[in-house]
Amino acid sequence: MASPFPLPDPMRRALALARAAEQAGEVPIGAVVTRGGQIIAEGENRNRRDNDPTAHAEIVAIRAAAALLNDFRLADCDLWVTLEPCAMCAGAISHARIARVYYALSDPKGGGVEQGARVFAQRQCLHKPEIYGGLAEEEAASLLRGFFAGRR
Repeated sequence: MASPFPLPDPMRRALALARAAEQAGEVPIGAVVTRGGQIIAEGENRNRRDNDPTAHAEIVAIRAAAALLNDFRLADCDLWVTLEPCAMCAGAISHARIARVYYALSDPKGGGVEQGARVFAQRQCLHKPEIYGGLAEEEAASLLRGFFAGRR
């Protein structure tokens, strides 16, 4: 069921980036980094285009934010992403010290935050952001279902 509350602008933008990734033949996942409520960086999956297994939307957005701020620590920033981050992305989020992570859809197969590896729950994790899941689940799920149905 759709939320009765309006979708925050950063999640709307992340969904638009996911649609752009799909148009480019990538798995439709988008991410934005905000600081003080303003979008400062964004990314979409670029694995195929860049021939880079690390070019997940979250990593692309985190790299852009770090370059913009000229700092590898993003402690006063939030990440908005259309799918629960995988373990690799969760590790990058922790190392960047991102304050909060908002995601649209849980990923029981590859998630690393509240599913699977649960990176932030590990004793060795140096930084644990606040996590908010379930924003725009239906729209993100529809994008992914449509993408993978077209591939079968």
